[in-house]
Amino acid sequence: MNITVYLGATEGNDPALTTAACELGAWIGSHGHSLVYGGSKCGLMGMLAESVLNTGGRVTGVEPQFFVDAGFVYDAITELIVTKDMSERKAKMIELGDAFIAFPGGTGTLEEISEIMSKVALNHLDAPCILYDLNGYYEGMRMLLEKMLEKELSTVEKQSGIRFAKNIGEIAAILEP
Repeated sequence: MNITVYLGATEGNDPALTTAACELGAWIGSHGHSLVYGGSKCGLMGMLAESVLNTGGRVTGVEPQFFVDAGFVYDAITELIVTKDMSERKAKMIELGDAFIAFPGGTGTLEEISEIMSKVALNHLDAPCILYDLNGYYEGMRMLLEKMLEKELSTVEKQSGIRFAKNIGEIAAILEP
Protein backbone atom coordinates (compact mmCIF):
# COMPACT_ATOMS: atom_id res chain seq x y z
CA MET A 1 0.00 0.00 0.00
CA ASN A 2 1.23 3.50 -0.83
CA ILE A 3 0.71 5.64 2.25
CA THR A 4 0.82 9.37 1.60
CA VAL A 5 1.89 11.24 4.72
CA TYR A 6 1.59 15.00 5.06
CA LEU A 7 3.93 16.62 7.58
CA GLY A 8 6.32 19.48 8.00
CA ALA A 9 9.92 20.02 7.04
CA THR A 10 10.64 21.36 10.52
CA GLU A 11 11.07 19.41 13.76
CA GLY A 12 8.83 21.47 16.00
CA ASN A 13 9.57 21.83 19.70
CA ASP A 14 8.01 18.62 21.03
CA PRO A 15 10.34 15.58 21.18
CA ALA A 16 7.25 13.33 20.88
CA LEU A 17 6.95 14.47 17.25
CA THR A 18 10.40 13.17 16.38
CA THR A 19 9.77 9.86 18.13
CA ALA A 20 6.36 9.42 16.49
CA ALA A 21 7.66 10.30 13.00
CA CYS A 22 10.40 7.68 13.34
CA GLU A 23 7.93 5.09 14.67
CA LEU A 24 5.49 5.76 11.82
CA GLY A 25 8.26 5.43 9.25
CA ALA A 26 9.53 2.20 10.81
CA TRP A 27 5.97 0.81 10.82
CA ILE A 28 5.39 1.73 7.17
CA GLY A 29 8.65 0.13 6.03
CA SER A 30 8.52 -2.97 8.22
CA HIS A 31 4.94 -3.77 7.20
CA GLY A 32 5.69 -3.80 3.48
CA HIS A 33 4.10 -0.45 2.71
CA SER A 34 5.60 2.41 0.73
CA LEU A 35 5.79 6.05 1.72
CA VAL A 36 4.71 8.92 -0.51
CA TYR A 37 5.69 12.29 0.96
CA GLY A 38 6.92 15.77 0.11
CA GLY A 39 10.50 14.71 -0.68
CA SER A 40 12.39 16.88 1.79
CA LYS A 41 15.45 15.85 3.79
CA CYS A 42 14.58 18.44 6.45
CA GLY A 43 12.80 18.12 9.78
CA LEU A 44 10.08 15.58 10.39
CA MET A 45 9.85 14.81 6.67
CA GLY A 46 13.46 13.69 6.57
CA MET A 47 13.13 11.65 9.76
CA LEU A 48 10.03 9.87 8.47
CA ALA A 49 11.65 9.01 5.14
CA GLU A 50 14.89 7.86 6.77
CA SER A 51 12.95 5.57 9.12
CA VAL A 52 11.13 3.95 6.19
CA LEU A 53 14.42 3.46 4.32
CA ASN A 54 16.13 2.02 7.42
CA THR A 55 13.54 -0.78 7.53
CA GLY A 56 13.97 -1.58 3.83
CA GLY A 57 10.88 0.30 2.69
CA ARG A 58 10.30 2.25 -0.48
CA VAL A 59 10.07 6.06 -0.40
CA THR A 60 8.70 8.26 -3.16
CA GLY A 61 9.21 11.99 -2.75
CA VAL A 62 7.13 14.49 -4.70
CA GLU A 63 8.75 17.90 -4.69
CA PRO A 64 8.16 21.06 -6.69
CA GLN A 65 11.07 22.40 -8.71
CA PHE A 66 11.54 25.44 -6.47
CA PHE A 67 12.21 23.17 -3.45
CA VAL A 68 14.63 21.11 -5.55
CA ASP A 69 16.41 24.32 -6.55
CA ALA A 70 16.60 25.34 -2.88
CA GLY A 71 18.42 22.08 -2.03
CA PHE A 72 15.74 20.38 0.08
CA VAL A 73 15.78 17.03 -1.77
CA TYR A 74 16.54 13.89 0.22
CA ASP A 75 18.95 12.16 -2.16
CA ALA A 76 18.69 8.72 -0.51
CA ILE A 77 15.00 8.18 -1.30
CA THR A 78 13.92 5.49 -3.74
CA GLU A 79 12.26 7.80 -6.24
CA LEU A 80 11.91 11.56 -6.68
CA ILE A 81 9.13 13.06 -8.77
CA VAL A 82 9.68 16.73 -9.56
CA THR A 83 6.61 18.87 -10.23
CA LYS A 84 6.29 22.39 -11.63
CA ASP A 85 4.45 23.74 -8.58
CA MET A 86 2.57 22.90 -5.37
CA SER A 87 -0.74 22.25 -7.14
CA GLU A 88 0.84 19.62 -9.36
CA ARG A 89 2.63 18.18 -6.34
CA LYS A 90 -0.63 17.79 -4.39
CA ALA A 91 -2.36 16.14 -7.36
CA LYS A 92 0.53 13.68 -7.83
CA MET A 93 0.60 12.76 -4.13
CA ILE A 94 -3.13 12.05 -4.25
CA GLU A 95 -2.77 10.02 -7.44
CA LEU A 96 -0.04 7.87 -5.89
CA GLY A 97 -1.71 7.35 -2.51
CA ASP A 98 -3.86 4.43 -1.34
CA ALA A 99 -4.22 5.91 2.16
CA PHE A 100 -3.58 9.38 3.58
CA ILE A 101 -2.24 10.44 6.97
CA ALA A 102 -1.90 13.96 8.34
CA PHE A 103 0.90 13.93 10.89
CA PRO A 104 0.95 17.00 13.15
CA GLY A 105 2.12 19.83 10.92
CA GLY A 106 1.60 23.42 9.86
CA THR A 107 -0.58 25.23 7.37
CA GLY A 108 0.71 23.21 4.42
CA THR A 109 -0.24 19.95 6.13
CA LEU A 110 -3.64 21.40 6.96
CA GLU A 111 -4.20 22.47 3.36
CA GLU A 112 -3.23 19.09 1.98
CA ILE A 113 -5.33 16.99 4.36
CA SER A 114 -8.29 19.35 3.92
CA GLU A 115 -8.33 18.50 0.23
CA ILE A 116 -8.30 14.78 1.07
CA MET A 117 -11.11 15.26 3.61
CA SER A 118 -13.19 17.06 0.99
CA LYS A 119 -12.57 14.42 -1.69
CA VAL A 120 -13.49 11.65 0.76
CA ALA A 121 -16.66 13.51 1.85
CA LEU A 122 -17.71 13.95 -1.80
CA ASN A 123 -16.96 10.29 -2.60
CA HIS A 124 -14.33 11.41 -5.12
CA LEU A 125 -11.70 9.43 -3.26
CA ASP A 126 -12.18 6.02 -1.68
CA ALA A 127 -9.22 5.82 0.67
CA PRO A 128 -8.56 6.05 4.40
CA CYS A 129 -8.09 9.64 5.59
CA ILE A 130 -6.39 9.66 9.00
CA LEU A 131 -5.51 12.58 11.21
CA TYR A 132 -2.72 11.43 13.52
CA ASP A 133 -4.00 12.99 16.74
CA LEU A 134 -0.71 12.65 18.61
CA ASN A 135 -1.17 14.04 22.12
CA GLY A 136 -4.44 15.72 21.08
CA TYR A 137 -2.90 17.70 18.21
CA TYR A 138 -6.02 17.45 16.03
CA GLU A 139 -8.58 17.82 18.84
CA GLY A 140 -9.51 21.24 17.48
CA MET A 141 -10.22 19.68 14.08
CA ARG A 142 -12.38 17.01 15.69
CA MET A 143 -14.34 19.73 17.50
CA LEU A 144 -14.75 21.69 14.26
CA LEU A 145 -16.13 18.63 12.46
CA GLU A 146 -18.56 18.08 15.34
CA LYS A 147 -19.63 21.75 15.10
CA MET A 148 -20.31 21.23 11.37
CA LEU A 149 -22.62 18.36 12.29
CA GLU A 150 -24.29 20.35 15.06
CA LYS A 151 -24.99 23.24 12.66
CA GLU A 152 -26.11 20.78 9.93
CA LEU A 153 -23.40 21.99 7.58
CA SER A 154 -22.09 18.46 7.15
CA THR A 155 -23.39 14.95 7.70
CA VAL A 156 -22.20 11.86 9.51
CA GLU A 157 -22.08 10.11 6.12
CA LYS A 158 -19.81 12.78 4.63
CA GLN A 159 -17.48 12.59 7.62
CA SER A 160 -17.48 8.80 7.93
CA GLY A 161 -14.24 8.43 5.97
CA ILE A 162 -12.36 10.90 8.17
CA ARG A 163 -10.67 9.08 11.03
CA PHE A 164 -8.57 10.11 14.01
CA ALA A 165 -5.79 7.92 15.43
CA LYS A 166 -3.85 8.60 18.63
CA ASN A 167 -0.98 6.17 17.95
CA ILE A 168 0.57 3.70 15.52
CA GLY A 169 -1.63 0.89 16.82
CA GLU A 170 -4.78 2.81 15.91
CA ILE A 171 -3.34 3.71 12.49
CA ALA A 172 -2.53 0.04 11.89
CA ALA A 173 -6.06 -0.99 12.90
CA ILE A 174 -7.50 1.39 10.30
CA LEU A 175 -5.09 0.42 7.49
CA GLU A 176 -4.79 -3.30 8.22
CA PRO A 177 -8.15 -4.31 9.74
